Amino acid sequence: MKVLFTHSYFLRFDPKQWETQQPYAPYGTLTAAALVRQQGFEVSFFDVMFAHGPEDLRPVLKAERPDVLVIYDDGFNYLTKMCLTNMREAAFAMAAMARQMGIRVMISSSDSTDHYADYLAHDTDVVLLGEAEYTVLEVLQRWQAGNNDLQGIAGAAWMQEGQVANQPRRPVIRNLDELPLPAWDLVNLKPYQIAWQISTGYFSINIGTTRGCPYKCNWCAKPIYGNRYNARSPEHVVEELLLLRTKVKYDHIWFCDDIFGLKPGWVKRFAELTREHGLRLRFKIQSRADLLLEDAQIEPLAEAGCETVWMGAESGSQRILDAMDKGTTIAQIAQATAQLKKHGIRPAFFLQFGYPGETMEDIELTLDMVKRLMPEDIGISVSYPLPGTPFYDRVKAELVQKANWTDSDELALMFNNTYPPGFYKQLHRYVHAMYRIQRARYQQSKDASVFSLAYLNRMVRIPYYAWQEQQEYRRLKQVPVS
Repeated sequence: MKVLFTHSYFLRFDPKQWETQQPYAPYGTLTAAALVRQQGFEVSFFDVMFAHGPEDLRPVLKAERPDVLVIYDDGFNYLTKMCLTNMREAAFAMAAMARQMGIRVMISSSDSTDHYADYLAHDTDVVLLGEAEYTVLEVLQRWQAGNNDLQGIAGAAWMQEGQVANQPRRPVIRNLDELPLPAWDLVNLKPYQIAWQISTGYFSINIGTTRGCPYKCNWCAKPIYGNRYNARSPEHVVEELLLLRTKVKYDHIWFCDDIFGLKPGWVKRFAELTREHGLRLRFKIQSRADLLLEDAQIEPLAEAGCETVWMGAESGSQRILDAMDKGTTIAQIAQATAQLKKHGIRPAFFLQFGYPGETMEDIELTLDMVKRLMPEDIGISVSYPLPGTPFYDRVKAELVQKANWTDSDELALMFNNTYPPGFYKQLHRYVHAMYRIQRARYQQSKDASVFSLAYLNRMVRIPYYAWQEQQEYRRLKQVPVS
């Protein structure tokens, strides 16, 4: 049986990300493809990351004539977790194309897990619910044996006599080392390398070391891996790094876990192994402020080569953090930031505006936190309700006209809040302008004793950044708030 894997994240359909040109290969897709191939199926892969649109799949389907098309999205990439409607429509179009050619279609994604009935209504034979490697394999094995009855396959949803049928999800995989390494040989990494080199001057690749997150922030959707936290062994991860070193010259790694290195002793052992194998790494991770408070937590990260830690700071208002069930404090954010800087690791903040009940006082506290702590980078979003979260249940009655963003930069506030949607769009622009001027001044003060081109460049740019900040603040104040 011939199986063609693809995914539905088209970089061109996400304008901000297309402009940024820092794409990562679909890690989850390649892992599923590796497992299916390991079990004897003839597997190929078509990468739509740089494609112009779903029509680019048509000649591939005609040439390869697979028995099954598996649209398997990368559950490790936050962009696919956002369930963007541009990518949903692309998945529908690819499924319809395959169906017209008599090719069976399976789909796995965060969005299809949340809305499997909609996908089944759009030319999809089976939707794979939750963590899906073994589900896709079991469906393929049954079809290969000539059995079209999907009863008893955990995590499968399908149409049966005009009605939607589904089976409960299978338990998540606890021993991740049992999975084969991703099928990196199936993907052409050259376009990724070129994009990164042009946009940043280096090439970053993505690797997942864990699945799931045990914390329960009430706005965070986890349709694939849930609240369980399972980790690959450091040995298994290093094996993959060594394999990739023979395939491509990477300069940098994004460990694309929700929480990196939570298991006690994991990072220390990882650092030991990288040193033993001569792996000189540069990488970034995601973590939490309350996990970065002690030298013993950070020293192994620095030893292993960690350059940047993205923290879900979210807000400078303790009241908002508590409302989110974040489980962290403003004091911890400050302490973690100081600790990271002490060890030469760059702290970066995810910020979230627009949580229900947020006031201008809360917003000002967030801005003050950024100015005071001066992270190396910031990422800004507005509260985005996704199914399966307490936050979604709280506001779902208001999601009448719109329930998903079109692309990752839409930042639409889709529920009623203290201020209207236009305010948050303008706030986003203002905060970035404010951060640029504060960052430039901070860097200038650090380098004041050293005259260099970088110092001269900041001297020239600071007045312009200040003008930008003033303009954006003026526009922000003009947005009606009633």
